[in-house]
Amino acid sequence: VQLQASGGGLVQPGGSLRLSCAASGRTLSGDTMAWFRQAPGKEREFVAAITRSGPRTTYARFVKGRFTISRDNTNNLAYLQMNSLKFEDTAVYYCAAGSDGAFYHGPTQTGEYDSWGQGTQVTVSS
Repeated sequence: VQLQASGGGLVQPGGSLRLSCAASGRTLSGDTMAWFRQAPGKEREFVAAITRSGPRTTYARFVKGRFTISRDNTNNLAYLQMNSLKFEDTAVYYCAAGSDGAFYHGPTQTGEYDSWGQGTQVTVSS
């Protein structure tokens, strides 16, 4: 499956952005979807994940209450709504797809995901 992330941009602190992840090549209906981010000089880190059914979600502690992950299985899309953005949220954001079991085996681990988007830059600056 090919993933295409979009929606990044420049936003002021306290602002909002909505990232989208579009999949092509096959349906994502059975996959765990996730968002990761990578800031300059830092390792890629987990942001949020969502199961196909339920759905169940899990978030990194630093975004809980500010970010919301969601998905549209019919249209093969995943989203990350980001509110109350902070300077430290500046990073390239990547969407990823893994097996349905990835959510339960280790959703925060990059190795659980076998498909990655190209990333979209989010810059929080005044």
